[in-house]
Amino acid sequence: MNDTTLAVQRMQDYISRHLDEKITMAELARTSMFSPWYSYRIFKEQTGLTPSDYIRRLRLSRSAMKLKNSECRIADIAFELGFGSVDGYQRAFLREFGCNPGEYARRPVPIALFIPYGVKFRELRKENMTMENVKNVFIQVIHKPERKVIIKRGVNASDYFAYCEEVGCDVWGLLTSMDSLCGEPVCLWLTEKYRKNGTSVYVQGVEVSTDYDGEIPEGFDVITLPECDYLMFQGEPFEEEDYCDAIIAVQQSMEKYDPSVIGYEWDNTQPRIQLEPRGERGYIELKAVRQRGKA
Repeated sequence: MNDTTLAVQRMQDYISRHLDEKITMAELARTSMFSPWYSYRIFKEQTGLTPSDYIRRLRLSRSAMKLKNSECRIADIAFELGFGSVDGYQRAFLREFGCNPGEYARRPVPIALFIPYGVKFRELRKENMTMENVKNVFIQVIHKPERKVIIKRGVNASDYFAYCEEVGCDVWGLLTSMDSLCGEPVCLWLTEKYRKNGTSVYVQGVEVSTDYDGEIPEGFDVITLPECDYLMFQGEPFEEEDYCDAIIAVQQSMEKYDPSVIGYEWDNTQPRIQLEPRGERGYIELKAVRQRGKA
């Protein structure tokens, strides 16, 4: 990984740790170990945003989650996250999300949260992946009820990276702003019965109840998935830079595993499910199963 990528990643990490404090370009430069001018330039080149725009968007998204999930006063949130005035915060929130914070607190609707992606992951994707230190993978049966999934389809994507190129990574921010039955957005590899002509195998979405009557974001579809058992494959916790190896370990285990040893067989009519790779819990995928001999 080159020095400039590492420098930008250090700045991103610093911003995340100090988001509720005043952050100056001088502090970011010390973190990056380059001059302020050069630090500013490489940050914008690699993230597409100036440091100040990046910080502002991240603070606004954090504030939206606070408004949605807690009983905080708007003024308290504004000053806690470094906005100079309540009016300034409200105007910034309206520009970012298309509604004012008071309206959003009373009636949260899907909004496009800013999800900061570490620049180092683009470089790690390009590096050769090996499985020299294979980790344990834990397997358990879980049951999911009948549910709807609000999904954003791609065109030809069969994995996360292709999907981001087609749809854009920002869709994850919108999904994160929505309540999901499992507590977080999901990624799905759709089987033919759930696909539309000219759309992708890989999609992202949120699981909601069958009686969901909330807002469906523009450009999204809704599919209904039946009650089903899944085998959940969960790898060990991993360091962020090892996320590719963590994914491969789980996917190779799934390919090799024979569910008949516990009285099941694969149900290939249902989508495979992927959760966000998070190092503290390990990488997780779910694959549908049914009891052997049942159609």
